Amino acid sequence: MTLSQTPADLTLTSRDLGYSRSAPPTHERWWLRGDPVATAVFNALSATFPEGERYFIETVVRFKDQLPEPLKSQVKTFVRQEALHTREHLAFNKQAADYYDLAPLEARTVHRLTVSRGRHAVGQLASTVALEHFTAIFAHVLLTQPKHLEGAPEEVARLWRWHSIEEIEHKAVAFDTYMAVMAKASPFKRWKVRSMVACIAGYHFLRNLSRNVAELLRQDGIDWRTRRWSIYRQLFVSPGLFTAIAPHLFAYFLPGFHPWGLKDRALIAEGDAELALA
Repeated sequence: MTLSQTPADLTLTSRDLGYSRSAPPTHERWWLRGDPVATAVFNALSATFPEGERYFIETVVRFKDQLPEPLKSQVKTFVRQEALHTREHLAFNKQAADYYDLAPLEARTVHRLTVSRGRHAVGQLASTVALEHFTAIFAHVLLTQPKHLEGAPEEVARLWRWHSIEEIEHKAVAFDTYMAVMAKASPFKRWKVRSMVACIAGYHFLRNLSRNVAELLRQDGIDWRTRRWSIYRQLFVSPGLFTAIAPHLFAYFLPGFHPWGLKDRALIAEGDAELALA
């Protein structure tokens, strides 16, 4: 019996965007609609990606020899995709560093991942599963609701759309790896472990993201406490990024959950077509 719901004919493709080679002159400080809060959210996310994606690769690859085909081959492409995401976000972060000191954000990410690396290998994999789910639904919202990147420089918006396409495409690789590794465990234990780890990983992720956004605003000379309503409005009202993500986020805790339960494969082809036009 297979524990995967990944489409049998799904092929993963590593797309070499080349943002670092074709980027225009450094984007403006508040590149997203001239809004320091909106810009801070995306900059804070990008600052975590290089170290986070290296961690994702580590936690999945250590189990590759236990995996059947085609999952084993999918892991190889997953690694290539994540490595390119790391490279491109390093380029993006280098531009952001013209305006911000990202070192405190990066140090916070390194510390959290160092703690996580001290845990059991399956627990580390489960944390990757949870965070990959977050990136996949974040990608889903960015591709289905263009308003979230409205006003961004085209090359920057293209970077985020490209990243989103591949996050959707490989959204089940870590999950299917976890299910293969835990195949002999009871369904309840598989659900319990991934749910408990998701709560821990989610807490630390949101805590660090909040701190990172506050740090970037501080560097802008803005006290986040005086901008609470602007931050809440940005995330939960208009454009409401976190409100859009929430229903998909909580689906993770349902028994029988699988990333491809959200049938958004069409977004991959649509996104590829947009990138080709660009």
